[in-house]
Amino acid sequence: MPRSSLHVASTAAVVCLTLASASHGAVSDVASNGFTLTIDTHIAAPPDKVYAALIEPGRWWSSDHTFSGDAKNMHLDAKAGGCWCETLPNGGSVVHLIVVYVDPGKAIRLRGALGPFQGLAVDGAMTWKVKAAADGTDLSATYVLGGYNKDGFAELSKAADGVLTIQFARLKKLMETRSADGH
Repeated sequence: MPRSSLHVASTAAVVCLTLASASHGAVSDVASNGFTLTIDTHIAAPPDKVYAALIEPGRWWSSDHTFSGDAKNMHLDAKAGGCWCETLPNGGSVVHLIVVYVDPGKAIRLRGALGPFQGLAVDGAMTWKVKAAADGTDLSATYVLGGYNKDGFAELSKAADGVLTIQFARLKKLMETRSADGH
């Protein structure tokens, strides 16, 4: 590997570890037919501001984990039946998750299969809970996914945990520094 490529790879690894350490994610359980992820993040910001940012994924979701290549194309309509959708540059669109429960300022539950799971025979439920803490907000996210995948879910659960942990670390960074990218 050329020296510059090694530097980029090691820098990317440090950035990912730094972001992931800001949130604690874990594969709670995994079976041949699905898995559960839990992510807990403490954010030094008031719950109303965290909730307001949470329902604007285009502000904190990484463009690297979108279909369009630009997180600004993601929108969440925070009401039952609402869509967490993404507009594609060619006039297309993607449904990421559908909102099934909203308790404004406190909790949101969404249904569906994120990203690479969309091509599998699976369905999921993601629940976000926002809770006031003495010095900010505790945000918890749970993603339960189940269905059929011929190769099982052991490796996919680890990949999903890594991606979602980074996304919620980006939300934390946005709330605490005003930039999800750290600029």
